[in-house]
Amino acid sequence: MSRSAFVGNVTAMLEDAGFLVSERCAVRPKSFDVAARRDETVLLVKILGNIDAFDSRTGIEMRRLGTHLDATPLVIGLRTRDEELKPGVMYLRHGVPVLSPDTALDLFVESVPPMIYAAPGGLYVNIDGDVLADEREEREWSLGRLATELGVSRRTVSKYEDGMNASVEVAARMEDLLDAPLANPVDVLGGAETLTDDATDSAADDATDNAADDAVVAVLTRVGFDVHPTTRAPFKTVSEDDGDDENVLTGHSAFTPTAEKRARIMSSLGTVTRTRSVYVVDEARRDAVADTALIEREEIATIDDPDALRELIRERAASSA
Repeated sequence: MSRSAFVGNVTAMLEDAGFLVSERCAVRPKSFDVAARRDETVLLVKILGNIDAFDSRTGIEMRRLGTHLDATPLVIGLRTRDEELKPGVMYLRHGVPVLSPDTALDLFVESVPPMIYAAPGGLYVNIDGDVLADEREEREWSLGRLATELGVSRRTVSKYEDGMNASVEVAARMEDLLDAPLANPVDVLGGAETLTDDATDSAADDATDNAADDAVVAVLTRVGFDVHPTTRAPFKTVSEDDGDDENVLTGHSAFTPTAEKRARIMSSLGTVTRTRSVYVVDEARRDAVADTALIEREEIATIDDPDALRELIRERAASSA
């Protein structure tokens, strides 16, 4: 299957599940392929044939964007270098959850979450320690007896009851012995790892490594926004202030056909993530591209209030409707 067909299949699956899906981010570099929203659930989805192509910098970028856009970063892939991804299993790559298409279909269309997650050493399940303790005590089994039946130590059984996860094989033996379901579903939407401060600072430094980026960040900061630069998104920054208004996606460059394409993608992403978007150019011959406002560099430099900038963005976007 070609990559384009695979992306199309995943997009169709999300739409069938009731998600509003953005235009594909068909520009490079790119940290994710599409954004999708269903009610208050927002996804940033990377779609890969081989998930080994997913590197740490992209993982950090997706997790940062997830934080600033209240979204869950997610990879949907077919295989690793060595094997096909197993159905019903959540994998993790560089802190981002990874699902096979079948697992994603079960989760988003059938509302059946995975019960197994992959980690170094094998496949594991989340044991409900309270249920395990209740089932053991109902049968009047001691920790030692259950440990003997399982072939593990008494201390290990105690840890299971305290919330330690178990391998798939041990969990299956426990459920057979106690004739009860003991596993909790895997929390895919809450499965992304939290970024450390060091990783966040390093990514921000990488994102502001040229003068043009620094200049726009300086203007937005002076206006009053908290600015989060990006490195691999279709936009250069996500900007927010202390108010309740939408965050602002910002791009900047000369207004070329590629810039127009980026602005159109930003507009589509804004619809899904409920953000505004603005593209800063040297010279603007129109007010907007779709819902992305175009503002000249000299013009934005004169603005000193976030509300004034938001109003200008709204006016420019409305004029193109």
